[in-house]
Amino acid sequence: MSLSEYNQKRNFNSTAEPEGKIKQSTTELIFVVQKHAASHLHYDFRLEMDGALKSWAIPKGPSMNPADKRLAIMVEDHPYSYKDFEGTIPEGNYGAGNVIVWDNGTYTLTDEDGLDKVENKLQSDLQKGHLSFILNGKKLKGEFALVKLETKQENTWLLIKSKDQYANDEDVLQQDKSILSNMTLESMEKKDG
Repeated sequence: MSLSEYNQKRNFNSTAEPEGKIKQSTTELIFVVQKHAASHLHYDFRLEMDGALKSWAIPKGPSMNPADKRLAIMVEDHPYSYKDFEGTIPEGNYGAGNVIVWDNGTYTLTDEDGLDKVENKLQSDLQKGHLSFILNGKKLKGEFALVKLETKQENTWLLIKSKDQYANDEDVLQQDKSILSNMTLESMEKKDG
C-alpha cells in the first residue's frame, strides 16, 4: 500500500491535511466517513487496511436502506491520521473545500476473526472486488458490502447496506453534524468565512 499518490496531490505548506505516513490501529480496524464540500458535495468512505485508509468517494452518501445502491468511486489511499481530519482545504489545493468527520467507528469482516487473518482476507476480497463487513459506527451500523462494477472505469464500486436489524428507510444523511466537533459544513463555512 502506497501513499505516494496522496502525497503528490497535496502541498503540505498550504493545507492542514496530514502528511501520508503508514500507521495502524493496534486492536480494532477503524472506518471513517467524511462529508466533503469540494467542487461537488460527496462523502468519503474510508476503511483501515494495512496501515492506511482505503478510500471511496460516494456522491450521494451512504444509506441504511438495502434498496439503495450507492455509487462509490475508489480514490487514492489516505494516511491513517486522516481519520481525524476536519477543516478547510484551501483554494488552489486538491479537494479544496470544507471537511467534517460525519461518522466513525470500528469494523470487522463478516466471516473472519483475528487482525492478521482479517488483513489477509481484506486484501484478497479487495482483489476479487467484493468486500463484506460490519460497521460499528455512531450513524452507520450493521453489515455492508462494497462490490466492484465491471465497467470501463476500473474504480467504480457500489456500497450496499445488507438486510439486517439496522436496515431502515430513514435518510441517515439528515444527521448532518460532525461526530467530533458537532459542526455542520455550513457552520464551518461561516466560521472560516
